[in-house]
Amino acid sequence: MGRISTLVLIGFGAFFIALAPLLRFWAAEKIISAPANQFGISRLEAKEAQYFSLQDLKVLTGDLDIIVTTRGDVKEATSDRVVWDEATVVNDVTNSRPQIELSERRSAFNRYTGAGVNCCGSNVDKAPVQLDGQIYKFPFDVEKKTYKVFNAQAQKAFDAQFVREDNVNGLPVYVFEQQVPPTKTETRTAPANVLGITGTTGDVQVDRWYDGRTTFWIEPVTGSPVKQEVQRHEVLKTQDGVERAAAFVGTAKMTDKTVADLVNNAKEGKSQINLLRVVIPLVLLIVGVVLVLAGVLMARRRPAAA
Repeated sequence: MGRISTLVLIGFGAFFIALAPLLRFWAAEKIISAPANQFGISRLEAKEAQYFSLQDLKVLTGDLDIIVTTRGDVKEATSDRVVWDEATVVNDVTNSRPQIELSERRSAFNRYTGAGVNCCGSNVDKAPVQLDGQIYKFPFDVEKKTYKVFNAQAQKAFDAQFVREDNVNGLPVYVFEQQVPPTKTETRTAPANVLGITGTTGDVQVDRWYDGRTTFWIEPVTGSPVKQEVQRHEVLKTQDGVERAAAFVGTAKMTDKTVADLVNNAKEGKSQINLLRVVIPLVLLIVGVVLVLAGVLMARRRPAAA
């Protein structure tokens, strides 16, 4: 009976010792991933922004309330990817103009790396897009280097460069900046007199041009964004290249509540990762070593007792 107890102790100890690195280097990486059933609402504010009002047929200036709702499509999720749908509503608080801009976006991305996956009807405002770069999150264990990040306005991926370390609500983060060069995003017609064009009647063709800078504050362990600021500059130009009106010019910043919620989520995710990568493997290793040593000591004591 004593010999069996010794073997059981050594066997369990060896099992725990072998399980510790398995959990640390393999299982944790499989367990930690972006959720398929994502649901979240983020709010941003753009103070004294300018935009072309279709209702008023002129450029208005006002404080904007931006609501972004993100929902996961669980049916399209697999072991490697998730699919999230996003709807954005922009309201002009100053001039009491609701829904001055509505946009939709559907994105598929690798649930472990955050990189875009081209499938499942990915689109921006119902127009198919070719996804590239990071979509909603950076990879786990973010490095201080340049990452490509998909920009929904320009519908392309551009470099986001690491610029510094920072702290958001007590949470250490990495800061990345993405500069998008002037990019034509749309061509439409508009009345010449509305654009201030004289000597011409009827409608003229105008192009919408976008350029901007996005700043990301990223928690490096989880790769989760905890704060974001978007400097958006969109103008309308006629075919001769002359800028005729502002389409949307402003800086959108996440509200304090949204930042606080994202920080709390990142802290929780960081704690779970630390638990899976460090705490549980360390406990397993210690318990395994103790059991093996106990088994060895019992084996040595048995002959002496006999």
